[in-house]
Amino acid sequence: MPLSSKHLLGLQGVPAEDIQLILDTATTFREVLDRPIKKVPTLQGKTIVNLFFENSTRTRISFELAQKRLSADTVNFTTSSSSTKKGETFKDTVRNIEAMKIDMIIVRHESAGVPQYLTQISEANIINAGDGRHEHPTQALLDMYSIKEKTGDLKGLKVCIVGDIAHSRVALSNIYGLISMGAKVSLCGPSTMMPMGIENLGVKIYHNIEKAIHENDVLNVLRIQLERKAGTTIPSVREYHNYFGITSERIERFNRDILILHPGPINRGVELSSEVADGPYQIILDQVTNGVAIRMAVLYLLGTRP
Repeated sequence: MPLSSKHLLGLQGVPAEDIQLILDTATTFREVLDRPIKKVPTLQGKTIVNLFFENSTRTRISFELAQKRLSADTVNFTTSSSSTKKGETFKDTVRNIEAMKIDMIIVRHESAGVPQYLTQISEANIINAGDGRHEHPTQALLDMYSIKEKTGDLKGLKVCIVGDIAHSRVALSNIYGLISMGAKVSLCGPSTMMPMGIENLGVKIYHNIEKAIHENDVLNVLRIQLERKAGTTIPSVREYHNYFGITSERIERFNRDILILHPGPINRGVELSSEVADGPYQIILDQVTNGVAIRMAVLYLLGTRP
């Protein structure tokens, strides 16, 4: 069965069946990545534009690799060398690109709602690669895939998202996706980093990291987003680490079986100690590898949708 929508703008309201289809399809493509020749002709003849208005390393490279692994033609857009620097509007930029007969747009933008706006001015399939503080659906999907790969199932699993919830688009997509798949989701962090009313989404709130470690199966640890003024919500990064940092000592004392995720980039010595970032509890590099498989799955399912 195809996905229920021609776009992937977020995970809010996305049926569990669609998420399961993406995860199952990613398993097939994960096997492709282990072959000597890591390429299939699935999207040959399709043209995909990577429209990134924000800096990115993992997400952009992951999408580019996924496109090349599927044999699609890839076009990379950078704001520093585009006509937006000459005063061209976003709408005119997109319409000029679409006039070149493209099939799919991957967009990352600092403003929430831009992927939704693109669906109104473009006939292409739109995939949200992160919009402001709104959502980052493919990151949440690769997180869920990575957790499921290690635990076997998401249903009933206790997952705590730790850190800068207020500035995170990863947190929101994870909340929507994990709850849809039957996981029990909680959040942990300083009260200054918790959006007002976030508990209305059906999540439990912790302000004590030791308790969160003790009572959960998985920690998805978020970066403190200093570029979005997150530093103004805490006295210092040192104090944050003292109260909420994930250390080997805390894990070994409260829960030796816990699984640690991080979407990257890591601020070592802030969210995670180096011992944890490189240690046996984390699956951070697995997330990176699985990100290519998840994005291949999303591109395939949207690119071949009737």
